[in-house]
Amino acid sequence: MNIVLEEGNSTSFENALKEGMDQAIDHFKKELVAIRSGRAHTSMVADIKVSCYNGESELRLREIAALSTPDANLIVIEPWDKSLIADVEKAISHSDLGVNPINDGNLIRIQLPVMSAERREELVKILSKKTEDARKAIRAIRKDFHNLLREKEQKKTISEDFSKRVMDKLQKVTDQKIGTIDEMGKKKESELKTF
Repeated sequence: MNIVLEEGNSTSFENALKEGMDQAIDHFKKELVAIRSGRAHTSMVADIKVSCYNGESELRLREIAALSTPDANLIVIEPWDKSLIADVEKAISHSDLGVNPINDGNLIRIQLPVMSAERREELVKILSKKTEDARKAIRAIRKDFHNLLREKEQKKTISEDFSKRVMDKLQKVTDQKIGTIDEMGKKKESELKTF
């Protein structure tokens, strides 16, 4: 980490901290969109990784196919290279979407069933895991910045008082970002539980 932290000036430190934590939150937002809550959306499949060309490369579905949602319960995937259609079908089948893709040789259709109560509960569990993963990512960033602060304090490049003030800011930002994640998770959970 190349962060400037000088006595009396913690702006660079705070900006780098917020930027790192915001990236973790952006990743979590993408994870949330991929969890189905009722309507078909291309982002549910866009990041599914497909092993292509006899396993030589692994690409996201959005990189190798046109994705569309002609109606509320249907996702259509049209690979640009038709030789990949079986690989795409396999990747979708093995994903945690819980659907059976229909392959007609040119494109793949995913008909999303009306979600059962069991499937909703399953998705709530997946959501819970992804929420905890996002919290862990924030705490890992916090730990890295905390260690940097301790190091600077031990090398006497910053004072104990300044270090304590920055530590307080570090904890405040961490609590704020974890609160944001929890709020996003609760909102998604209520979407999942709404019939």
